Amino acid sequence: MRQDEETDINEYHVLTIEKTTPPEGSQDNIWHRYVIGKGNARIEGKKLGSLYEVTQHAETFVDDLNSRKAKYGSLYVYGRQR
Repeated sequence: MRQDEETDINEYHVLTIEKTTPPEGSQDNIWHRYVIGKGNARIEGKKLGSLYEVTQHAETFVDDLNSRKAKYGSLYVYGRQR
């Protein structure tokens, strides 16, 4: 079974994590870029740490996003028509 067939399209997932260049002025050189997504929505971030540490951070972030959606419903706020 393909990975996209195993996942719920209504939930956020960690899409990629890769080593990246540190922000300008940073003396630490172990930075990773992560991408979290659901459908066409993407959230990108950079974090200092090992691949394991950044993976744990991204997975916790995803769990938090998905638990908020489960608790409160859609995170999208509709505008009102006048």
